[in-house]
Amino acid sequence: MLGENGAGKSTLIKIITGAVELDQGTLTVLGRSVARSSPAIGRSLGIAAIYQQPSLFPDLSVTENIALALETGGPWKRVRWKALRGRAEELLERAGASINPDRIVNTLSMPEQQMVEIAKAIGSEAKILIMDEPTASLTEREVERLFQVIRTLRTQGVGIIYISHRLEEISAIADRVTVLRDGEVIGTFGIHEIDRASLIEMMVGRPIASIFPKRTVAIGETALELRNVSCKAAGVRDVSISVRRGEIVGLAGLVGSGRTQLAETIFGLTPAESGEIRLSDVPVRIASPRIAIGRGIGYVPEDRRRHGVVLDLPIFANASLASLDRVSRFGWIRHRQEREVAERYIGQLRIKTPSPYVNAGALSGGNQQKVALARWLATGPKILILDEPTQGVDVGSKSEIHSLMMDLAEQGVAILMISSELPEILGMSDRIAVMRAGTIAGILSREEATQQKILSLALGIQ
Repeated sequence: MLGENGAGKSTLIKIITGAVELDQGTLTVLGRSVARSSPAIGRSLGIAAIYQQPSLFPDLSVTENIALALETGGPWKRVRWKALRGRAEELLERAGASINPDRIVNTLSMPEQQMVEIAKAIGSEAKILIMDEPTASLTEREVERLFQVIRTLRTQGVGIIYISHRLEEISAIADRVTVLRDGEVIGTFGIHEIDRASLIEMMVGRPIASIFPKRTVAIGETALELRNVSCKAAGVRDVSISVRRGEIVGLAGLVGSGRTQLAETIFGLTPAESGEIRLSDVPVRIASPRIAIGRGIGYVPEDRRRHGVVLDLPIFANASLASLDRVSRFGWIRHRQEREVAERYIGQLRIKTPSPYVNAGALSGGNQQKVALARWLATGPKILILDEPTQGVDVGSKSEIHSLMMDLAEQGVAILMISSELPEILGMSDRIAVMRAGTIAGILSREEATQQKILSLALGIQ
């Protein structure tokens, strides 16, 4: 299933799983018409869903999370911990995940949490499995493991609805593809009956010349330079890297290589313990995000729901959170200016919302990402760190975000872009730094960079 953010994919999932009741029409499951629905009824019918954002209890272990999703029984049922742990180990192995079931969920990375969700779905013995962007934060190796799981489930007769913005994945595993736009089905086709360009045009309602609109930009002076920077708490060691005005430096590497941790060190979340950070060739000490923002650094984090937006606040409040000094006077927030800032970025980023008063939590994942981006654009950053800026974003919005990045580069903003998508890294970067084990394994120019060279550096292969 394909469609832009806001096309109705998530709403359709909620109808199928019973989280939202349909107003008209019929829902038929395994030949049986479902008169009324609820999540409990959906589960009893064998429907399971893996959502784009993991829905795990952060302070419980992996074993406890899997057990809560799968176990049944009354309040006096005895908990057999050894059996539960063994079951969790088995499901994690079937999902291709090397995760200790005793680990607390809030210590897991986003990809690891997603693998736990996949293990839960396998354990549910679902007859119909819905996957909403299951590979958004997975490495290529983890994606291939997931595809193996999907092939196995297919042989067992499980029907799968697979939602992804990665068209190459749809081509690799789907039998049919359905395109949604503005809440309606535009068409359903056999996977070999339609090409990628036609799918993109159907999704966005207009042709897209290029997803990676890279333009030649004049590169200026060095805006950010790290010299042998280390932070033991973050696992960052001896990092030397620079980003110049107007330059996009891609930061590649496998999950766990330290990319996000390096971003957090630059931004002052885990301050550097040694080495030197220089801004415009002036050494600085960035001990907190407040200092980083004051120095003109913006940071769009990877986990937008936890760190990128405040779900219970409206769009206008989210958009101004990092720049309250610009919309306030004598300590009082001027709501008119705050609303005008939000409206400007709603238009510029094409955020799909009826008004700036809608809570961020009511938006689709891709639109939440745009709100997170708007917050930092409102600060007028000199240096912008983007951690997975297009993760879970549809191809139309991805092209728009890439075009915005080029606009910012032309304005002299220095951009450090972290991405797990090698086509994005290769398509948008002027230089590419590859991380491995918390340090820079190598830096490649745009001209010499290839997927093979990046992976070789990431894996430590000479």
